[in-house]
Amino acid sequence: MKRSRETDADKEGSLTKGPCKDQQQSSEFDLESFFPYQVRVFYADVTRALAAIYQRDYGMMPAEWRIMAILGSATTGLQATEIVTRSSMDKVVVSRAVKRMEERGFLTRETNAADGRSFLLELSFTGREVFQALAPKLKAVERQMLAGLTDQDIADFLRVIDRIKSNLSDPSEGPIT
Repeated sequence: MKRSRETDADKEGSLTKGPCKDQQQSSEFDLESFFPYQVRVFYADVTRALAAIYQRDYGMMPAEWRIMAILGSATTGLQATEIVTRSSMDKVVVSRAVKRMEERGFLTRETNAADGRSFLLELSFTGREVFQALAPKLKAVERQMLAGLTDQDIADFLRVIDRIKSNLSDPSEGPIT
């Protein structure tokens, strides 16, 4: 994946020397340099690195691990709708993953006492054991991913992510066109 970095000097030069390369090629579309594509490739690489562990050790799919991580970090049972919100996964994906996890004995479903029409999902004893076995292995993969980055690098990266999310959700900016 190619990446370009434009320095302040490059920007100044493009202002004094006429239209910049981006303006000249505005009708061209380069998928390799398209930011959303780069993010998708990055996401796939990160997911693949983690999936290598939970798929190998427990035959879990990414959606199942995400649900396990959410429930493993929760202090109480959660409704499926809360898992959808926290995971940003589609409700059908969550529903299918929950069903597979129930079949494998990783989670339990109890009627919600506060609302008899819904259920609360929690990790079962087996699910909690799996979560506790996987978490340190996945944290080790995270350490490998972040090797060589400073705390400031990571903070800057997270700040940029937050800004992009804000840009995408700010209603005062109007629709994205």
